Amino acid sequence: MQRAPAIETHAMQISCPYCDSARITIKNYGKKAGGTLGTIAGAAAGFTGALSGSETGFTIDALGGVIDAVLGGIAGGTAGGMAGLALGEMVDQQILNNYACRDCSHCFSLQMD
Repeated sequence: MQRAPAIETHAMQISCPYCDSARITIKNYGKKAGGTLGTIAGAAAGFTGALSGSETGFTIDALGGVIDAVLGGIAGGTAGGMAGLALGEMVDQQILNNYACRDCSHCFSLQMD
């Protein structure tokens, strides 16, 4: 039996522009904040949208309205969280100094060409 060939991956080596150290950490503050806020906003919008829809439809089964609201909150939270993560990642890469050197504490961003 033949083995599958090993796939080599080459990660980009990031080094500090100040001290040239390779001990770099990624902060991702925008991504964390965007994901959290997007999830909360999406869940609230999904929950209230489903709840108002069930009131408009005048459902007889109250449990069905609650289940719809919970499912709407989950779906809205998921969609909002994904959108928030994408926006936060863009903020991290384009606006914030997302990388920090563990040796000299210099914060910097990568220059995209």
